Amino acid sequence: MIQFYFVSFFAAAECYLLAVMSYDRYLAICKLLHYAALMNTRFCLSLAAGSWINGFLAIIIVIVLMLQLTFCGPNKIDHFYCESTEMLNLCCNGTNQIELVITILAAIFTLPPFVLTMMSYVCIIFTILRIPSTAGRQKAFSTCSSHLIVVTIFCGTLIIVYLLPKTNTLRDLNKVFSVCYTILTPMANPFIYSLRNKEVKEALRKNVSKCVDFTRN
Repeated sequence: MIQFYFVSFFAAAECYLLAVMSYDRYLAICKLLHYAALMNTRFCLSLAAGSWINGFLAIIIVIVLMLQLTFCGPNKIDHFYCESTEMLNLCCNGTNQIELVITILAAIFTLPPFVLTMMSYVCIIFTILRIPSTAGRQKAFSTCSSHLIVVTIFCGTLIIVYLLPKTNTLRDLNKVFSVCYTILTPMANPFIYSLRNKEVKEALRKNVSKCVDFTRN
C-alpha cells in the first residue's frame, strides 16, 4: 500500500506540475513583458503546492477504499511495482466502485493538464512564428519541444493504461507503458531541464575535470 501510494502520488502531482510548466512557458514567450509580475514567487509556490496537495488528497481516497477490500488467493503481482489494476486482481470482493473512482481520478489528473498544455503550446507556436529572427525561433522551439515531448509521453501513457478499454493487447503492454511514466520521464527530466542550462553544464564540466585530475594524482 505504501509503495502504491507514493508511485501514484508522485505521478498525479507530476501531471499538474507539467501543466504548470507549460503555463510558465506560455507566459515567458507570449506575455514576456508581464512575466515577472504574473509569475512571481508567491504564485509559483501556490501552483506547486496546489499540485502536491491535489495529488495527496486524490490518492488518499483510493487508499481508503482499497484498505476496505479483502485480499485472498495468490499474492503475486504480475508487474514490476504495486500497480492498482494488478492489486485489484487479488481482491475477493467486488471492485467496481474503486475501479470507477480510479478511472475518474485518472481522467481528472491526465486530461485537463494535457489539454491545458496543448492549448498553451498552440499559443506559443503562433507567437514563435511571429519572431523575426531565425535564431530566436530556433531557441524558442528548442526550449519548448523537449517539455512537450515529456508531457506527451507521460500523459499519453497514463491515458492508455488507465482510461482506454482493457483489451488483451493493452494488458500485455501495460508494463511497457508503465516504464514510460515511472522511469523514463523522471530519468529524462534532469537532462531536459538541467543539463540544457549553460551554468549547470559548466559546473558539471568543472566537477568532472576535478575528479579526473584527482584520480590522476
